[in-house]
Amino acid sequence: MESLISLKEHLLMLEEKLLKPEIRTSQDELKKLLADEFFEFGSSGRVLYKDEQLENGIGIVKMTLTNFELHPLSEEIVLVTYRIFNEIKEQHTLRSSIWKYKDGGWKMYFHQGTPTEYL
Repeated sequence: MESLISLKEHLLMLEEKLLKPEIRTSQDELKKLLADEFFEFGSSGRVLYKDEQLENGIGIVKMTLTNFELHPLSEEIVLVTYRIFNEIKEQHTLRSSIWKYKDGGWKMYFHQGTPTEYL
């Protein structure tokens, strides 16, 4: 596994990339970042799957990401946690993602957003 500092920086970059409109509206870009088995427990309470997200796209958002932390689970699997502030909804959420290194790159396998009132 690459050094934890560079891995943390790399996965932070990938998470931030998923907030960009040009990525969220591109099926090709989403396919590069999301594993075929990807699913999400959304902050809306809905369960979403990769096929649904690619078919319908994922909405354009204006969010600020903070408090990014890396939690290695194995050599090829890591959990990342962070906070998001949705500037449009004025909503805070706690976020977690599971990333797995496969076929020469990192892919997101799972994501969860949990609304919170805490700053």
